[in-house]
Amino acid sequence: LKWFCAYVGRELHLANQLDDYWDEIFGSKVNCKDYFEKYILPQIDSPLILGLDEIDRVFQYPDIAEDFLGLLRAWHEESKRRDIWKKLRLIVVHSTEVYIPMNINQSPFNVGLPVDLPEFNHLQIQDLAARHNLNWSDAEVEELTAIVGGHPYLVRVALYHISRSDLTLDELKETATSDAGIYSDHLRRQLWNLEEYPELAEGMREIAVADIPVQLKSMQAFKLDSLGLVKLQGNECVPRCELYRQYFRSHLSAIG
Repeated sequence: LKWFCAYVGRELHLANQLDDYWDEIFGSKVNCKDYFEKYILPQIDSPLILGLDEIDRVFQYPDIAEDFLGLLRAWHEESKRRDIWKKLRLIVVHSTEVYIPMNINQSPFNVGLPVDLPEFNHLQIQDLAARHNLNWSDAEVEELTAIVGGHPYLVRVALYHISRSDLTLDELKETATSDAGIYSDHLRRQLWNLEEYPELAEGMREIAVADIPVQLKSMQAFKLDSLGLVKLQGNECVPRCELYRQYFRSHLSAIG
């Protein structure tokens, strides 16, 4: 937290005054809060937007995560009642994969305004293709979405490799689920996530082999949706895209 305070100050061109504000008797969270409240925030005339990307990496260290995210939550609550904290705007970006081992009722991300990254629509994919110097027709966009839907990451990976001439759209359709395909690392990582939690693997297998939407236990559905593997249709689930249906139908077939 000392580094955190010093780095924010440095980006704002403020001198490091930690020695004047840090008193070990009060503990690091209190000192960090005081440094922002009594030094950093009073020095600025306009709101400070603090963006924290990939915050889920902190979850490798549960003790640190609990304290640090609790600190951010406390700052958010302070902004509701004290003018000085209204200067601070927090943007916390994270992968919902962190919910897999987590009790939903203990989620640290249940304050503020949640913003989910939605799927790309047809026009957005065509625009992204153009940004990769690909002059794609409606038919080509439809061919890609037939494989990966509007999944932002999967669409981006496909356009990147096609624009580099690593493969063609036809070759992508042939190799998408293979161990030599461009999605192999991503698919293996998702398979590993499922194998770590057999109940989720069983739920995904059931969805992948079915030709109709499947109703799962609410926690199973929530966590598979958090992994980005399924779409929720009311209380029922379907694979998020054809790529996932084919891959997990094949690789989870031994379960059950």
